[in-house]
Amino acid sequence: MSDRAVEAGASIDWPSDIFEVLTKYNVRQVAYVPDGGHAQLITKVHQSPKMRAITLTTEEEGGALSAGAWIGGDRSVLLMQSSGVGNCVNMLSLIRICRIPFLTIVTMRGEWGEVNAWQVPMGSSTPDAFDMMDIRVLRANAPSEVVGVMKAAAAMVFDGGTPTAVLLSQRLIGAKAF
Repeated sequence: MSDRAVEAGASIDWPSDIFEVLTKYNVRQVAYVPDGGHAQLITKVHQSPKMRAITLTTEEEGGALSAGAWIGGDRSVLLMQSSGVGNCVNMLSLIRICRIPFLTIVTMRGEWGEVNAWQVPMGSSTPDAFDMMDIRVLRANAPSEVVGVMKAAAAMVFDGGTPTAVLLSQRLIGAKAF
């Protein structure tokens, strides 16, 4: 993080910031495919008595889980990596057609500092995939942006009924070194 961001009061612990927004919006079910970029947030969810962490085998199960949570009166969020977005396109039609409140938080790959060429195609296509399925995209590139982006996304989904994806840039989460 730059010195300027620290001086501006930006939180270094942006996973905690995300957790606080999810708590404020009474998110009860958090579905995820294990991902290092979401590890701290997933740990917080597992520790929370107010949230249920649900491990998925594929990202597309998250669309069905979001539908079930909504029908059952709960709010949910889907955590995934950008490489999993392509697995969800068909399932995202359920979100669009049924007008399900849908919030997903996506850790990006294939961007800044990426050394795994396999991550680049889906990473660069992730915003377009969401746009194609009429899911709005918001992006956080720096720790100082996370709270504002998450608050806006949660309000859009849970107060306004607009399915929304929050993209956490690779610059924010850090490039993986192999």
